[in-house]
Amino acid sequence: MQKLLPTYMLSILTFVAPATAFAQPTAPDPNKLVSPEFIQEVRGWLGNPIVNLSIKTQNELRGQLDQGKIDALDKQWRAEREVDDKPLISATLSAPLSNYLLRVQAGSTGLYTEIFVMDANGLNVGQSAITGDYWQGDEGKFQKTFPIASDAVFIDEAEWDEDRKIWRAQLNMTLSDQASSKAIGAVTVEINLTELQRRNAPAS
Repeated sequence: MQKLLPTYMLSILTFVAPATAFAQPTAPDPNKLVSPEFIQEVRGWLGNPIVNLSIKTQNELRGQLDQGKIDALDKQWRAEREVDDKPLISATLSAPLSNYLLRVQAGSTGLYTEIFVMDANGLNVGQSAITGDYWQGDEGKFQKTFPIASDAVFIDEAEWDEDRKIWRAQLNMTLSDQASSKAIGAVTVEINLTELQRRNAPAS
């Protein structure tokens, strides 16, 4: 004769089972979602003169830095993240370029989750939020764009954001001088792939 489960065990199973509904969804392909049309749209708002001017100004101010000076600036940035006095972080976040990028992110209504622009040294020029570090020159976002070509594009792999329950990926591009077309820096635009996928879905 088949034994019946006690009522309290049935209640536990009933409570636990729905949890599978919150399983991580399948990762979308960023190389399919981030289309040439999407990239062109990003290039459109990056064409604002404040982007070009800000990068060129920082390049002229700092010139080509040696690795020791770059490391010192990056170390300062990381240290400032832990204390109240933040001269380097405050100067960067209050820059006109940072204000512009923040407005672009806000205007995207959830499509862009982070934007930051780098100079020829791979150091931040402007950003929509505080980044973990100040120097990006040792990462693919810079190494696979700025040194490669004046119009290089690198789309990184999709990553699952457990806190926000979204898939996201970084679109990285070389930024060129509007007058000479010479590479002057790079940009990283972190995209909410889940939102982009929703917007691209055909209307029912």
